[in-house]
Amino acid sequence: MIRTFSARAILVTCLTAVVSVIVTAAVALPVAVASANRQARQGLVEKATLVGEVFAAARPAEREALLSRLRQQRIQVYLVRRGVADRPGLPPRVVRAVAAGLPVDQRVTIDGRQMLVAGRPLAATGNGVVLTRPAVTGTAGLVLGNLWLALAAGLVAGLAAGGLLARLVTSPIRDAALAAARLRAGDRSVRLAVRPPTEVADLAESFNQLAAALATSEGRERDFLLSVSHELRTPLTTIRGYAEALADGVVGPDGAPRAGRTVLDEADRLDRLISDLLVLARLEAADLPVELMPVDLVELIGAAAEAWGGRCAGVGVVLRTELPDAPVVVRTDPGRIRQVVDGLCENALRVVPAGAPLVLAVRPGPDAGVVEVRDGGPGFTDDDLAVAFERGALYQRYRGARKVGSGLGLALAARLVGRLSGTIEAGHATEGGARFTVALPSEHTLPS
Repeated sequence: MIRTFSARAILVTCLTAVVSVIVTAAVALPVAVASANRQARQGLVEKATLVGEVFAAARPAEREALLSRLRQQRIQVYLVRRGVADRPGLPPRVVRAVAAGLPVDQRVTIDGRQMLVAGRPLAATGNGVVLTRPAVTGTAGLVLGNLWLALAAGLVAGLAAGGLLARLVTSPIRDAALAAARLRAGDRSVRLAVRPPTEVADLAESFNQLAAALATSEGRERDFLLSVSHELRTPLTTIRGYAEALADGVVGPDGAPRAGRTVLDEADRLDRLISDLLVLARLEAADLPVELMPVDLVELIGAAAEAWGGRCAGVGVVLRTELPDAPVVVRTDPGRIRQVVDGLCENALRVVPAGAPLVLAVRPGPDAGVVEVRDGGPGFTDDDLAVAFERGALYQRYRGARKVGSGLGLALAARLVGRLSGTIEAGHATEGGARFTVALPSEHTLPS
């Protein structure tokens, strides 16, 4: 089995050359035979005319010399005298035509062989001369006999063309394979030259885009791991500090409840971070279970507003709801949607100043139910909106400038909504801060 592309290219070009030679020979063979017979008939007619003139005026010795030369050319001469041939073999109709003073130029069968016949009448009535020669049938054998030369030439040309073609075609493929090996080894700077033909240029551009995307993705992954490690280290440091203080007796009985609450808060923070990581990992592996059912978004968001009312009041944030009078029913997982809304509210309370609003809204769409979470916080820039749902992107931008979470919340929300066949968008809120719009398919738009 031929495994390399170069060998296959050479084989294909050789076969193409051989087939071309055979097809050309097959097409040219009948044309060559017909042309040879046409030339032979024309020459035989000219010789018959010449013999007729010689026999009419030449001496017997000259006639005999001419007949000898014709026999050497495989041409037989028949003399017709008073309507009778000098020897048998000629078809009667040929003899009668010459005896009647008519010229003859025919192809007839004599003794089972195809013969060319040319006859000319002489001056005397009933006399004439007839020349015959075998029809051209050996051209086919000649062509086929010489076909091996053309086949050999075709094979040589096929080998040369195949080698050149294989080199031209496999060179960019080989370059791509070597570049891929370097990329696999960790070299993210490798790039391919973009050059014709179009297919090769497309391959090079796709490879370069892949390499650039991989480098960007790994950069974001490193940033994400740094942010997660920072988030893990902070509560662990706090827990370790209080644990050492309790162990060394630095914290007395009066301070123990406060230390315990602090440790518990930090442990809860660690638990939330680890839970987010696990959910995000399961979402990316597409094995997070969801339970779809008809859900009234008005009821769900109303319940969320009641749950968040106390926390908002505790930090001075004004919680408002915008809920329609009629139900807005979608088919989704209520627990997962509540998880998304809670995460968005958690992010908002982290940055919204006291006295600013936090708005939970529901509205029907053409084929979807829409949930909005808007706030009056610092909001996002247009550049922030482009990377809002990438893991750790906003964390890296605003760490140290404002309160930030783990950098997982928005990425988790985007993947949860996507798993529920919905969409989520980030934008600017009329309240001055951030706006998150979650659209979920209405129940009547989904197949039962």
